[in-house]
Amino acid sequence: MTRPTFGFLTPENGPLFTDLYELRMMQAYHNRGHDPTATFSLFFRELPPNRGYTVAAGLEQALHYVENLSFGERAIDFLNELGFDDAFLSRLSDLEFTGEVRALPEGTPAFPNEPLLEVTAPILQAQLLETAVINQIGYQTLIATKASRMRDVIDREGDDQQLVDFGSRRAHGTDAGVKAARAAYVGGFDGTSNAAAAELFGIPAFGTMAHSWVQSFDTEREAFETFVAEYGAASVLLIDTYDTVAGAELAAAVADEADVDLRGVRLDSGDLPALSRAVADVAPDLDQFISSGVDEYAIREFFERDGVAAGFGPGTALVTSTDAPKVEAVYKLVAVERDGEMRPTMKLSTGKVTYPGAKSVRRTEEEGVYAGDVVGLRDEDLPGEEQLVTVLDGGGRVAPLPDLDAIRETAAERRRKLPAATRRIEDPEPYEVRIGDGLRAETESLRASLERGTGR
Repeated sequence: MTRPTFGFLTPENGPLFTDLYELRMMQAYHNRGHDPTATFSLFFRELPPNRGYTVAAGLEQALHYVENLSFGERAIDFLNELGFDDAFLSRLSDLEFTGEVRALPEGTPAFPNEPLLEVTAPILQAQLLETAVINQIGYQTLIATKASRMRDVIDREGDDQQLVDFGSRRAHGTDAGVKAARAAYVGGFDGTSNAAAAELFGIPAFGTMAHSWVQSFDTEREAFETFVAEYGAASVLLIDTYDTVAGAELAAAVADEADVDLRGVRLDSGDLPALSRAVADVAPDLDQFISSGVDEYAIREFFERDGVAAGFGPGTALVTSTDAPKVEAVYKLVAVERDGEMRPTMKLSTGKVTYPGAKSVRRTEEEGVYAGDVVGLRDEDLPGEEQLVTVLDGGGRVAPLPDLDAIRETAAERRRKLPAATRRIEDPEPYEVRIGDGLRAETESLRASLERGTGR
């Protein structure tokens, strides 16, 4: 059998995007008649380094996985090869999600111990979702947060410069490349260089040229003239193949001779702030787009050194979130049905204690600025506005998802409501997240019960 290497997940094998232990537990749940209703919570315990907040993202893809969950013949045949028994495989062949999903809307700031997603369903169904929902929400949240920080630096110190994702070639796989483009757009980017992501998600597409274009011609002038003849005013000329300032002068001359207002020029190497000022001196009418090593710290330094730019093209630092490459998202059982009632449960492992029960996240606001959150039990009376929204109930969609542009606008609006000190890109001030009195009492009571060995 030919094994595809590009875009290898299909509807036929997509349900296998899970860890084997999930399937082993599921078979045991089924064969032992143990399939109580359970609530799992997806959250993270700590923020990544130098992060005062994260931006929730990836919910649309997570829900697509849940809603389309189906084990077809290919998946069943493979699990049969692994030794799973016929009764369980028969159950899988009829499996569909029938539970509830509550989640933070995409673009919402999220903090430690706040659920980004809560799933309540028969445990056999809910267990299966762990790997996929962590993967989809964790990665996009990481990248949306990185993008948001870059946009925030521009909002505070720049002049509305464009941000375009240039990172697909450095992403950790094709799926990561297109999901990074989506997440970056959520976080405040203006577009992507990746054609597949632009087509899939309706993100504006941007393109310039590579050094190879210039090098393929006898002269830089010929390269520029040919490109401008082909693309006219849409041309962005890469001017640093040989000498950046001389390239800028040549680009301006070619544009003038062709009577074309170029879209701009791109700088991709060297001392970018200093070179951008030099280019502005010799070609003041050309917009400059800056790439190579761009992240929020480089953008801040660029402005501090009076660099001149109309836009930036972050790549590697964006799609790998180089300075903080992971959000340690987890998916933990927080409540389980016993004797016909939902009972809270928790872990006591050192460093990995969880808060029990289905949750509520309430956010307060003072004079247009977020003033703090309270995480409590789902039915707890708490101040502020509820952040979790029910999106699936009985396995069906009960709340429409906004389009990507609306999500992007939500992210921008809610980012601006965060305290300025929380948004700092170095040593941010912690945002207050308080544990509600009811949740704290439940946690202490259950901990005492578990430590006595009685459980619940």
